[in-house]
Amino acid sequence: MQENTKRIIKEDIEAIRAYSEIFGVEMPDLDENGEVVGLPAPYPREVAGVVRSGYRVYELAKLAEERGMPIQNPILGRNNPEEHLRESMNMYSYAEKLGETVLHFVHSEATRHLDPLKARELIEQSRGKGGVTPQGERDFVQQGGGSRHPIRINATGDMPHISILNALIAGFDMTDVGPVIHCHFGGRGIQDYRTKLVNGFKALQICAENNIYVQLDSQKHVNNIGGTPGMGLAMVLLAEGMAHLAGLPWELSAIQINIGGNNLFADQAVMRAFRQVMQSKALVVVPETFQNPPGNLVAEAAHFARMAVSAKIGGANFYRPKAAESVGIPTGESMGQAIWGTYDVFSHTVNIKLNDPEIDKRQQEIVDEAMAVLEAALNRKNLEPEDITDAFWESFTIEELIDCIFHAGRAGILDCQRAGGWDLKRHVKIHRDKDGYVRYIKGYTPLGVDESRLTVTDEDVKVVIEKAPTKPQKIVLATVGADAHVNGINVIREAFMEAGYEIIFLRGMNLPETVAEVAAEAGADAIGVSNLLGLGQTLFPRVGQRLQELGLRDRMVVWAGGRIAEKEEEQKMFHDRIAKEGVGFLGVDAFFGPSSTPEQCEKEIERLLGEKAGV
Repeated sequence: MQENTKRIIKEDIEAIRAYSEIFGVEMPDLDENGEVVGLPAPYPREVAGVVRSGYRVYELAKLAEERGMPIQNPILGRNNPEEHLRESMNMYSYAEKLGETVLHFVHSEATRHLDPLKARELIEQSRGKGGVTPQGERDFVQQGGGSRHPIRINATGDMPHISILNALIAGFDMTDVGPVIHCHFGGRGIQDYRTKLVNGFKALQICAENNIYVQLDSQKHVNNIGGTPGMGLAMVLLAEGMAHLAGLPWELSAIQINIGGNNLFADQAVMRAFRQVMQSKALVVVPETFQNPPGNLVAEAAHFARMAVSAKIGGANFYRPKAAESVGIPTGESMGQAIWGTYDVFSHTVNIKLNDPEIDKRQQEIVDEAMAVLEAALNRKNLEPEDITDAFWESFTIEELIDCIFHAGRAGILDCQRAGGWDLKRHVKIHRDKDGYVRYIKGYTPLGVDESRLTVTDEDVKVVIEKAPTKPQKIVLATVGADAHVNGINVIREAFMEAGYEIIFLRGMNLPETVAEVAAEAGADAIGVSNLLGLGQTLFPRVGQRLQELGLRDRMVVWAGGRIAEKEEEQKMFHDRIAKEGVGFLGVDAFFGPSSTPEQCEKEIERLLGEKAGV
């Protein structure tokens, strides 16, 4: 009957209509009697000649277990539907030569993650970057996408339930939601944390009622923003509680985790810890992202191979092959070669069960931390892994569970070092030790959680803490455009704070003009902006243009970081142009791409500030 889906459409009809208008797609609406029209039937349902259903993905998860080899989950999403189809078919050709079915993660355009009622200007100025458009989803399916290889779309952010409605109409078998932790706890820069949770629950209700497969939550994103595996597991379990209360069958739920490849025991321990406690039926394993990719791509490929070995030995259901880390959005050819290389690793890696007390010890540490975090977040005592059952979650109403999660974020119980939720408390600091394990630094463990149940590093770690500035210059840092990637700019923030500068940090999702105006009002000496979606040529010059209008461009240093181009084939062109003519066409005084270090950035900006001051 889709009663929850219809109720949600009625509740958020104005946002759905705004989404329809901005992105140019027909969405469900209300008739003159206030009843929902234009809502397709739930899965299983035939779309473009193929019966679509989340259970297509579940069958692949079972196949992985039966044959002892993960199903590959490549990521590829292009804005133009014809280009996207061409590159996807090129990628598929590699899998089909191997006789493999893949689960295609179609990466979506970044702007669709925002609330269309609150962020229209930001959406309109950042359109066409980050992946396939809402209309492109529909075109891709009608042109043959998903006919043999099931397809998933990402629907995280402020309004995931609206993106999932579009995916249901289009014919996508799977989505991801990330209601608790995805990206940086809060929304993608517009919504507060509680609204993020409420809308995540709505998304789960729609998935449950329409048989859409869900990548429910992701330890990978906790890892990206400086969290521990134990914290990641605790947050995933909270997401599972929400999913159960939404009515999602465990057969339609998967959990995503990172593996690093630099310590086989560490990788096995985290996979086993999640398997021990989670109720979702599948594990999606993703290679850990390099923060500073090696220049030698042969070495980089070797590192990806080590991660593939870990995934197979650990019994992953799905594994995401990676093209070279430094290429941006890959071509179908690059992704196809990654599929071929990963298959070669899988087919030549013997299935073995590693038995070592070090794995058991680390697994227990991860589970113990997760239970300690859950006890603090849910105000329960003496929780054991076997207590986390359907009946346990049914002891909460959804309102009670959301309240617990929200207050745990506000209190610093749920915490990661570089999380960007503006309304949540931040305290923890972590360190990756020489053995590859991520541990807390003493004195910087999650607030309100029993420190004796957490792993703390023994290594001598220099802690970057906020301190009184020792230099006279003031710097504004922000991402511009509909970009949720805040890890890199957090690293730069820490480096400049440690160097003694006063920092005004605007986090993610800002209009370039807003950044310039904040800098003017604050009397700043420099502005650093970032964008990883390939919008640099469009957005970066607007910072300087607004400063020029305010009569301040000559007295401020403006620099940028991230990517100028999002696509692999465009990246080299821009780097060659910078080498030939400098960074003037970007409207900045300096640019730092993915291979740059914080030290290089700080040294160059110090020099430019000195020039401005006549030193």
